Amino acid sequence: MKRVLSLTIAGLFLTALLSAPGSAQTAEQVLKKMVEAQGGQKLFESIKDITLTGSVEIPMQGLSGTLTMYKKEPDKRRLDFEVMGMVITQAYDGQIGWYTNPQTGSIEEMGEELLAETKRQALPIVAIIYPGKYGMTYAYQGKETIEGQDYFLLEETYPDGFKATLYIDAGTYLIYKQKVKVMQMGAEVEVEQFSSDYKKFNGMMIAQSIVSYAGGEEAQRISINEVKFNTGLDDALFKKD
Repeated sequence: MKRVLSLTIAGLFLTALLSAPGSAQTAEQVLKKMVEAQGGQKLFESIKDITLTGSVEIPMQGLSGTLTMYKKEPDKRRLDFEVMGMVITQAYDGQIGWYTNPQTGSIEEMGEELLAETKRQALPIVAIIYPGKYGMTYAYQGKETIEGQDYFLLEETYPDGFKATLYIDAGTYLIYKQKVKVMQMGAEVEVEQFSSDYKKFNGMMIAQSIVSYAGGEEAQRISINEVKFNTGLDDALFKKD
């Protein structure tokens, strides 16, 4: 179950939210057009909190359930995953990361690996606009053609050194795929996340379908059905009980 939870977080919003292509690009140019395609800098800067709801399937384990993700700027995040009549929570309040142990039902503090992953997911939405301010870097890696479609590749490096490769649709400037390497049960595994079926929620383009593969096998399928901004989320929602 811990593996399921890790994959669920990896598949969610790894900044998976986020016009014609030019002959030459820089990382800064691509990032700017990504922000414009998704809704624009003004919209990004207006968001104080997000509540996202949907469903999730984990084919390898035959599980399905619902999920709710809460994010409050600049550094708070909570994920509630309801499956088989049980709610499993992972949360970070800006200082402490905690989760529901699925075996015992008790609340425990996160281990080092899960905490690092959660901190990355909790980075501000505007980090894509001001990467240097938040310790992020982006490097343009050229263009790749997949099934006749061109994609710009960006290498995204987080403050802790973790790296991800983003495949940006050269026509829409929306994220098509994200590729990372993670540790699973003591072995390094390549995880690919595909985002599709983009829809505008309150002015922001967000993928409604996010499908993740781990080591070439389908690991999870997330469907997003509702996104709300600026509902006034309380800090207490993210704190350990």
